[in-house]
Amino acid sequence: MKSSDFLISTVKEAPNDAQIISHQLMIRAGLISKLASGLYSYLPIGLKIIQKVEKIVREEMNKSKALELLMPIAHPAELWQESKRWEEYGPELLRFKDRHDRDFCFGPTHEEVITNIAKQYLRSYKQLPINFYQIQTKFRDEIRPRFGVMRSREFIMKDAYSFHIDEKSLDETYKVMYQTYCNIFDRIGFNYRAVLADSGAIGGESSHEFHVLADSGEDAICFSDSSDFSANIERTETLPQGEPNAPSKNLELIETPGVKTIADVCNLLNVKPTSSIKTLIVESEDDSLIALVLRGDHELNEVKASKIQGIKQPLQMTDEEKVLKKLGCSFGSIGVVNLNIPIIVDYSAACMSDFVCGANEDDKHYIGVNWGRDTKDIIASDLRNVVSGDPSPDGKGKIEIKRGIEVGHIFQLGTKYSDSMNANVIGEDGRAVNMNMGCYGIGVTRIIAASIEQSHDDRGIIFPEAIAPFELVIVPINYNKSSRVQELANQLYQDCQEKNIDVLLDDRKERPGIMFADSELLGIPHRFVLSDTHADNGKIEYKSRKSSDKIEVDYKEAVSFILDQFD
Repeated sequence: MKSSDFLISTVKEAPNDAQIISHQLMIRAGLISKLASGLYSYLPIGLKIIQKVEKIVREEMNKSKALELLMPIAHPAELWQESKRWEEYGPELLRFKDRHDRDFCFGPTHEEVITNIAKQYLRSYKQLPINFYQIQTKFRDEIRPRFGVMRSREFIMKDAYSFHIDEKSLDETYKVMYQTYCNIFDRIGFNYRAVLADSGAIGGESSHEFHVLADSGEDAICFSDSSDFSANIERTETLPQGEPNAPSKNLELIETPGVKTIADVCNLLNVKPTSSIKTLIVESEDDSLIALVLRGDHELNEVKASKIQGIKQPLQMTDEEKVLKKLGCSFGSIGVVNLNIPIIVDYSAACMSDFVCGANEDDKHYIGVNWGRDTKDIIASDLRNVVSGDPSPDGKGKIEIKRGIEVGHIFQLGTKYSDSMNANVIGEDGRAVNMNMGCYGIGVTRIIAASIEQSHDDRGIIFPEAIAPFELVIVPINYNKSSRVQELANQLYQDCQEKNIDVLLDDRKERPGIMFADSELLGIPHRFVLSDTHADNGKIEYKSRKSSDKIEVDYKEAVSFILDQFD
């Protein structure tokens, strides 16, 4: 491709609403153009990158013997009502009516549609296992789209769905897809981790997320420093920590006027957050109240809490008006002494003694509180997010936490959708069997943003060769003025094309500095520079995007040299 035949639309400044580096650089490099909140057009160079990602995904999915199809983005409400997700999915599901006043939605995911297809065309266990995939646009009506394509409303996704006669078959395909995802992310060139994950709104039991490691990642992922254990923070368990010490202080009521937060209580009483507890109130299944208690320095893990028997799903924090009516105090003053509702205590808090808590009276707190002596019976449970240094759940080493960007997620769905939608086949014994399902997603457009977040510098993007818009750029100095430079550049361009090198010849009438800056902003991995001086000495200048060093190579050896540089 020659620049004169292409659209290079780089800009110097990113818009003010571009908060993270991938958003800034995708705008500045001319990969995307904002249409509306959470909606982006992909300009030619951005689309070129998408197509490279899709090619890798498609090749590896085909190797796994998955079958590609294409499903509509608009779904009739009846399918979602059949699966019970029309109400359950929430406001992210964009609903609309057609001209005949029939309810539809824009598909955020395609479990219902693919299950309906399987229900129509799969009749016998002899057709199983089978795995379908598509690369398709999705729409999720995010309440606050942000971070460019990292959390947009419309995005491109590869989603696959497998169907099985039993769990054993599902597990076998799940392992194949796990390896397929590793192959995809290895080919792209990511530094990534696969971690145990929660299935969320999709449903199912077994689940793994694939995270690109980046300091800017939204997700916290946890690793053992001494084993292969890895999981996202939602799935990382904490362990019971033994019994509390015997009480050494008497229970005492203290005036704490205007003090509500843990930080303020600790400052007033000159104690550490590790010596205090906080009590959160949530709704139960029968609309009564349940207390969740954590150590003052810990955070509630809502996924863990929502799975506790008796707690309303999805997890719902009680509003302050109801707390005031039922407990007689406002938020910040709730405690466990004389608290006549069920009390579920995190393992770390359950082993505390002589601690500080609210007194269930505004502007008052207790000190010297101890379980059993001063409280009703409690239930100890895993309620909190792990922190660095916690014991690893597998009993080997301690937990380390890094940031990650989720680019892929695989699930074992079981029969969640086949049960509700009556998708069955005739089994070997002649009886109808509801099929087991697997679900496997990759965020195609998110991969681009994740790659930028993981690899960039102050000059711009550093793309891996596999998904870079071009593998090589040729920058000829005075191309439009020097016939010698033009002849050499054109010949090198032709030679590279013959070797299937994805090359850009920058033949624009621009200053060298602009062409150099654009090639680095765009993240093109390799660069050749030609000038009259090089025409005189038979050399050509080479620079890798990953290095500041420049070297000269023989012009005649340039093509073989660049082929040797490719990963």
